[in-house]
Amino acid sequence: MSHLLEVQNLTAAFAQEQGASISVDHVSFYVDQGEVVCLVGESGCGKSVTSLSLMGLLGKGGAVIDGSVFFEGKDLLRMPQAELDRIRGNELTMIFQDPLTSLNPVFTVGNQITESIRAHTGLSKKEAKERALGLLSQVGMPDAKETMKKYPHTLSGGMRQRIMIAIALSCNPRLLIADEPTTALDVTIQAQIMELLKKLRQDRNMSMILITHDIGLVANMADRVLVMYAGQIIEDAPADRLFAQPKHPYTRALLNTVPTIRDRDRRKLQAISGIVPERYDKITGCRFADRCPYRTDACSAPQKLYALSAGHTVRCAAAANSPA
Repeated sequence: MSHLLEVQNLTAAFAQEQGASISVDHVSFYVDQGEVVCLVGESGCGKSVTSLSLMGLLGKGGAVIDGSVFFEGKDLLRMPQAELDRIRGNELTMIFQDPLTSLNPVFTVGNQITESIRAHTGLSKKEAKERALGLLSQVGMPDAKETMKKYPHTLSGGMRQRIMIAIALSCNPRLLIADEPTTALDVTIQAQIMELLKKLRQDRNMSMILITHDIGLVANMADRVLVMYAGQIIEDAPADRLFAQPKHPYTRALLNTVPTIRDRDRRKLQAISGIVPERYDKITGCRFADRCPYRTDACSAPQKLYALSAGHTVRCAAAANSPA
């Protein structure tokens, strides 16, 4: 069976004074229909650049320099702009981190939702407005008709994020990319937004790429997890297996930074020393080695992805050769 989305050796770089800097380095993964894949890692690991590369939204100075992105068998990176515009915002949509900067401050909420609907469906203005009202109700807006008349800056963060979700879902996408959709929200609103996305995914059999650094969200949402560090996928596994048997030292370190309901009374949460390196494309060996307590001489050599079992790979020779 073919995958809904298949990314092969995706490499993205940004122009800098000292030369191009690679931010995403030969990343490969797939997403199946109805599946939620979580992309997890610290800030600066390349998660958002990966998502923007898929959408063709890297902006000035950024470019995909290698790889392919197949969506329903068609390579998004090599198709004409007109065809990409037809797919993007229609079958493939994205929720950005900050809805306030993503929404246009000079247009009403209703104008922005109906514009998206009419651009991709050909519905009349009246029909688009009716669909917009239905979408706002579906995402939990208490007074959809009144909300349509308001401007983004007059609404709360949670309400703006619901509007972004409504726009993203306006054309019944097959794949939704959610880039840290709860970053700026308080804990209660976070839970409401994620429950909303989970319900919409189930109702529509919609696939989702959820980008986050929140391990709790991963545990609640993911079918599979991609752990990203310094521009590379360093572990890929089904969610239950990753939480039960994390293999890469970075994955284990991430899990050790968060509390669980099964914690012993005296368990101390651990911090990961150091920070994600800059210009990590210049590092020849393991990119986590400087922060890893298990570092050996072998870590100075390039690390490839090792297959541990069906659906579980890790970019660490020591982890691949250790007992299960």
